[in-house]
Amino acid sequence: MEAFIPIFILFILFFINIPICFALMGSTLFFFAFIDTSMDLDLIMQNFIRSAESFPLLAIPFFIMAGSIMNYSGISKRLMSMAEVLTGHMIGGLAQVNIVLSVLMAGISGSANADAAMQCKILVPEMVKRGYSKEFSGAITAASSIVSPIIPPGIVLIIYALLSNVSVTKMFIAGYVPGFIISIALMITVYIISKKRNYNPVREKVASFKEILKQLKESIWALIMPFVIILGMRIGMFTPTEAGAMAVIITSLIGIFIYKELEFKRIRDILRETVLGTSSVMFIIIAANVFGSYLSWERIPYKITEILLNFSSSPSTLLFLINLLLLFVGMFIDGGAAMIILAPLLIPAATKMGIDPLHLGIVMVVNIMIGGITPPFGSMMFLTCSLLKVKIQDFIKEIIPFLITLLVILFLLTYIPKIVLFLPNLLF
Repeated sequence: MEAFIPIFILFILFFINIPICFALMGSTLFFFAFIDTSMDLDLIMQNFIRSAESFPLLAIPFFIMAGSIMNYSGISKRLMSMAEVLTGHMIGGLAQVNIVLSVLMAGISGSANADAAMQCKILVPEMVKRGYSKEFSGAITAASSIVSPIIPPGIVLIIYALLSNVSVTKMFIAGYVPGFIISIALMITVYIISKKRNYNPVREKVASFKEILKQLKESIWALIMPFVIILGMRIGMFTPTEAGAMAVIITSLIGIFIYKELEFKRIRDILRETVLGTSSVMFIIIAANVFGSYLSWERIPYKITEILLNFSSSPSTLLFLINLLLLFVGMFIDGGAAMIILAPLLIPAATKMGIDPLHLGIVMVVNIMIGGITPPFGSMMFLTCSLLKVKIQDFIKEIIPFLITLLVILFLLTYIPKIVLFLPNLLF
């Protein structure tokens, strides 16, 4: 039983508001300093440093930087205009724009928190002016933001691919169909709520073909970039890490030479946002790798596998148990951190039961992202509530219909694997 003590310490530290990276390091050092002293602590620190020496991890700062450049180069603004032209005529027009903008942003930002923060600043004030309640605006912003990590190039997709030895390209392609299904389901939910509350469209009528074509011409450079990145990886022109660098180059060129809005003075802001975003993610990844040395040392993944297999006699039952675990953990731990901690524990059991790691990865990502908008500690919930000055209890009332919708989609993705695997199997 003492082998599981660091896991208990980890959750205790987290519940008393110790940052997850320090909780991971502290629980690991406690184990090797006081429980099993056969490993030299210097080796733990070497593992800490070695964990950062990973070429694939370079994709993370590149994609974070690309997302930051978007906000300063006019790309985000044009994507919002495109979303409004496509969906502004619908009932609940600006709420529908919110969802479509998340889909368009997903191809570049790849981060739910970045997407939610951007929309809180740009779109929600306009929604409130048009008569939407601030609580509903925050709820739809948080709910739609979960699409960003699912549609490529989501940072959590990259993390899972590295942890599971699944092709990053396959992981990216597997995210498209689930991401679009979630978006459509959220749009239907918005329509139903908006109909009851008389949230009117932004536009009086459907945009004409000429208007759509005009806006498409304006936004085309922002829209084609994700496809260029995926196509480049698919045909072997560049690796996922190099794709991140390409995203930075393309967004910079678009901002400087095409939209001409990316100013030299913004470089400092972009670099600061990139460094802050990257450091927080990387510190967690490195600390999780150190925690992984304890898991490997005590063969915890194999023990967890045995426990899960004893409780479940079929893949369906195992997936149900995994979903319950992920929904619970996602309520307390940030998506990237939860993925890093749980993927090494769950993949062996799922693989042994015959579950495709690609399918499991998408289920895990969707599940953890749902946890991010769920009380008591969902990260996107806290982010939107703090930025919009909305009470948590009011946010919870508004998020419930979206949570129900997302749980239904999660059920379909869990038990109909073809939804996830169709596109990767078609292309590979």
